Amino acid sequence: MQDIEKFIRGFSRFQQQYLAEQGWFDSLREGQKPGSLVIGCCDSRVDPALLTGSDPGELFVVRNIANLVPPCTPDAPPGVSSAIEFAVCGLEVERVIVLGHARCGGIRALMSPRRIAEETDFVGRWMRIAEPVRERVLRELTHKDDREQHKACELASILHSLDNLMTYPWIRRRVEQGSLILHGWYFDIDTGALMAYSPRKQEFLPLVCPLERAGKVAA
Repeated sequence: MQDIEKFIRGFSRFQQQYLAEQGWFDSLREGQKPGSLVIGCCDSRVDPALLTGSDPGELFVVRNIANLVPPCTPDAPPGVSSAIEFAVCGLEVERVIVLGHARCGGIRALMSPRRIAEETDFVGRWMRIAEPVRERVLRELTHKDDREQHKACELASILHSLDNLMTYPWIRRRVEQGSLILHGWYFDIDTGALMAYSPRKQEFLPLVCPLERAGKVAA
């Protein structure tokens, strides 16, 4: 019950911050026009709006286990694909951000398969989307320990999802026209850094430096 009471108090703060002031929600009542689609993980530590300091109406968010994007096929899971379709074709967002993170439970399940629910194994079936990533990491990083392999898989799965986004014809068309930009971001929970993939350098580089480095720069 304590959690429920906390949620109620939290909504009261939201109400005062966003609804009490006349005009803030007037335009949002009529509809939404977010500029960005964020495809993030369900992990409770990685809330896209909280991480980016976004207000209501700024982000269209799709969250699933391990922030995966299925390829565009007739049997693609319609939940995620329909949300992407609505954001890109209906809301005409200007950018898509695939937001991965360190210590991802979905990637851990991919790298060390085990059934969480024997009757259904929904997690295992969903994570098959990233099976090519797992195979490549195990093949190329056999000399690395589990932690390094898991991080490599977290990063590579972001790129895999970006590649899968380009299999959707209406995404490829807009990217080629220059009206849509795709980004791959990685939140490093261990260091507090936010990394972004650079296609030019073909590696993840810091958008926001780790806390200790940021402190040294400021000094």
